[in-house]
Amino acid sequence: MVHNSITERLQARFIDLARTFFPDNAMTDTTDDPLVGKPAPDFCLPDADEKTICRADFSGSFVVLYFYPRDNTPGCTLEARGFSAAVDDFSALGAVILGVSGDSVDSHKKFAEKQNLRFPILSDTSHAVLKSYGVWKEKKGIGALFSTERSTFLIDPEGTVAAVWRKVRVFGHIEEVRERLQELTKKR
Repeated sequence: MVHNSITERLQARFIDLARTFFPDNAMTDTTDDPLVGKPAPDFCLPDADEKTICRADFSGSFVVLYFYPRDNTPGCTLEARGFSAAVDDFSALGAVILGVSGDSVDSHKKFAEKQNLRFPILSDTSHAVLKSYGVWKEKKGIGALFSTERSTFLIDPEGTVAAVWRKVRVFGHIEEVRERLQELTKKR
């Protein structure tokens, strides 16, 4: 009990500090993104349990596909925990959540277990899927270093990209994706 209380206080303090430096104004989805309205790039990637998961496995369902830079970093942890806490809400709207980064399967396994994630996180160590979604970016001012741009893609049940968020700010983002999904499900 004491551990949970200390952990919860530390997490709350971290969130307060993060909001100071990163205001609560998540970026809205981009309607002019080149992928919107196009078929989502296909992929098959291993998850934290080394099971191969393909985009086509979720045909007939909405897919929230989010890309993040690294396991066990503050922003990525907050985003993963936020999506994990919202799994039931997204499921009730007919959507599955998939996270993707360039980290190894082993790193994902440790991260998923440590954070008790309730959705698959996929490993793209070749960066092929990251590149196909346009999220593998050169870091400005650092030369030939590349990193994953935090981005989310909402894919409709037919496999078409319905919404895109690039350069995502974590705070407020999950709610924004959920609201966009609600709008799309009402149109069906």
